[in-house]
Amino acid sequence: MAKKKKSSNSRTAFRKHHQGRVRGGDLTRDFTGGKEMADLSRGERVSGKGDLTRKRTIVSETESEEAASKAELISGRVISAHGLKCKVMADDGSMYECAIRQVLKSLSIDGRSAVVAGDFVWFRADTPQDGMIERVADRHGIICRTSRGQQHIIVANIDYLLIIASAAQPGLKPVLIDRFLLTAKQCDVEPVIVLNKVDLVEPTSMQPIIGAYAAMGFRVLMTSAEDGTGVDYLRELLQGKQTALAGQSGVGKSSLLNVVQPGLGLAIGRVSTDNDKGRHTTTASQLIPIEGGGAVFDTPGIRQFQLWDISAGEVAGLMPDMRPYVSSCRYPNCLHLSEDDCAVKDAVADSRIDARRYDAYCHLLEDDLLVED
Repeated sequence: MAKKKKSSNSRTAFRKHHQGRVRGGDLTRDFTGGKEMADLSRGERVSGKGDLTRKRTIVSETESEEAASKAELISGRVISAHGLKCKVMADDGSMYECAIRQVLKSLSIDGRSAVVAGDFVWFRADTPQDGMIERVADRHGIICRTSRGQQHIIVANIDYLLIIASAAQPGLKPVLIDRFLLTAKQCDVEPVIVLNKVDLVEPTSMQPIIGAYAAMGFRVLMTSAEDGTGVDYLRELLQGKQTALAGQSGVGKSSLLNVVQPGLGLAIGRVSTDNDKGRHTTTASQLIPIEGGGAVFDTPGIRQFQLWDISAGEVAGLMPDMRPYVSSCRYPNCLHLSEDDCAVKDAVADSRIDARRYDAYCHLLEDDLLVED
């Protein structure tokens, strides 16, 4: 008779505020009131280490048990995650309003939330409309940033990152584009730069910036939600792919989606004439299925995008135009700012590296990463 395969145990860290001492150490002594108890060794402890440890033993199920457990659950994908509730679309297209199982919220993780938009999950349906998320599948292709010292995952399980920037109203911000490019490189997601609102400027004025990014191998697309420029190509690009749209407020992410798929009716806002900044109309990342296959994530407008898990010394190596010169610097830990015999600065002086790209690199290090270090 075949022996039953034993479950494997693992130690998992939990958040501190979910732990606490169950009882006082001198409870028995207070009850008896005897002085002799003080002379005895305290053999009974709450745990082997005295205070409660912040780790628990998690019993992993065997493959057969895990398959049986999943068979009782419904698989689906998180459409949006906001607060304590998540909107989940089951594989059959049914929509559920789901809470998150307490043990998932108690896990000690770097991220702000255990469940994010784009996650593939298994949940238990309590009613035809409500449920409880029990499991979260492993992620790939995430887009994240640093928020209050924690990892803020904006979306998960994507193939493309469409970096939406506007030619005008609000003006182009190369520094923000570079931050998204670095994140896409770090997370192994293919970036596509979309310059929207090209109807507001002379197209030839955009050629230098387009040429700088195209020379590094990035795909650049010029679009306009007003006159339809580039919309057909964008619609074809989204087919059959999982794509996230990212950019600052007011660049026209929702407007582009409304044109790509008529009938969505996503809310759009105007750009302020006082400060040339857009108003937030999308408050949380949400998944939108695309006709003909695929899906897009409309993300909230981001004015500041602080990099996650990228140190100052790694930035130049992640930038394709600077990477060939990094190893030629005199100092191995050169940050390419004020050091002597810097091959990167020499390449900028010789116009082998675009000066605007180098300025964006300096701003990124001086305003963000070097402050953290």
